[in-house]
Amino acid sequence: MNYKVILHTLGSVLNIEAACMALPAICALCYKDTESFIIYLLSALLCLIVGVALSLIKPKRTTMYSKEGFVTVALAWIIISLFGAVPFFVSGYIPNFIDAFFETVSGFTTTGASILTDVEALPRAHLFWRSFTHWIGGMGVLVFLVALLPLSGGSNVHLLRAESTGPSVSKLVPKIRSSAKILYLIYMGLTLIEIILLYLDGIGAFSAITLAFGTAGTGGFGVLNTSIADYSPYVQITITVFMTLFGIDFTIYYLILTRRMRDALRSDEYKVYLGIILVSALIISINCRQLFPDFGTSLRHGFFQTASIITTTGYSTVNFDLWPALSKTILVALMFIGACAGSTGGGIKVSRILILLKSIRKEIKIAAHPNSTHKISMNGKTIESETVRTVSVYIAVFLVLFAVSMLIISLDNYDFTTNFTAVAATINNIGPGLGLVGPAENFSMFSALSKIVLSLDMLIGRLEIFPILMLVSPYTWKR
Repeated sequence: MNYKVILHTLGSVLNIEAACMALPAICALCYKDTESFIIYLLSALLCLIVGVALSLIKPKRTTMYSKEGFVTVALAWIIISLFGAVPFFVSGYIPNFIDAFFETVSGFTTTGASILTDVEALPRAHLFWRSFTHWIGGMGVLVFLVALLPLSGGSNVHLLRAESTGPSVSKLVPKIRSSAKILYLIYMGLTLIEIILLYLDGIGAFSAITLAFGTAGTGGFGVLNTSIADYSPYVQITITVFMTLFGIDFTIYYLILTRRMRDALRSDEYKVYLGIILVSALIISINCRQLFPDFGTSLRHGFFQTASIITTTGYSTVNFDLWPALSKTILVALMFIGACAGSTGGGIKVSRILILLKSIRKEIKIAAHPNSTHKISMNGKTIESETVRTVSVYIAVFLVLFAVSMLIISLDNYDFTTNFTAVAATINNIGPGLGLVGPAENFSMFSALSKIVLSLDMLIGRLEIFPILMLVSPYTWKR
């Protein structure tokens, strides 16, 4: 294990976080909040001191292999969450550090689950930092690092694979560093377009920026206690569109920008993804028709909540915990399906669901015709058996971790619906669940142990299980 290259990389991550904290400090200055400005300045200084100290560790070998890549990513996300929680804790707005850690993990992992009972009581700088953590975590802090640092020996690709979502990571261009830059440029471009469109409604620059951060990262932290309910239909529709867009594999956008429409249209995943949204939203809209004054309003809320849940954003325009059982069941199913691989969304991912279903169909065909040969294909290409095996293992481990988390948080003695959807909402990086963790509630009532477990679930969900498992596995640390 190349410990020095891991520590050196973690130092660079903390330096980036220190730079990011300058933005909420500037926000505090804009609103003449001296106390918050000092807090973020000191927090940034703390990150910088530790970051520079770690950066001074010069590894003899700069090569980072797969094992180091997974460990670095897992440690990086834990560390940025610990340091990112400092402003909340020091300010006294979240006086319990475990609560502050939970809130920050929820931000960076783009989950949007909160322990705050009154979001609007926070200063603008803290609200900005909450939303900005979504934007940082959406594409990934290590992806940003890859775009900046010229690491050698394939180090870039190992970091990118450990942090990116989906069954596999493809290069947009031959150099992985250039691919990371392209991803971030697309990410920033879409975010900027949404900010402009939201600002045109007259909601103000602060709301436009924070809402766009939450949408781009598919996170869901709002600046109002009512989430998106008090905004105009124009804002709600705009956010619906962009939640859907950020749930699509960013490779598709690159192919479109480079005028390779045929390759972009070949993707099976985004077609199924859009189809699920359309069908689910229509069923929900019809099922909830009696709750709204007209079918148009029902459609707006139906499409918003469908897009919000499948992309794991977690924004809400209504308390969907009061919806009929059919609609709530669909939303819970969407929690697990998630968005596309290579997007900022969480969940199991549409591609994994497709591979699993095709694997089941293949086994049925083989059972019926043992001597026949059947292959699984997606996007016109045959899927390797190794990919199918990896997907099967991923889903199996996912279910085991889900069950273990359920058992642990059940010690708090809350009802099954609350426990089940609390784990589903955190491990799938969604935010709100049902029952006591519904869109009108929060996670504050859980014990410290449960909050730690749910925080780990958020990290496990965002990093797709294996980086966190490798961090605690004894095999990782053997020579």
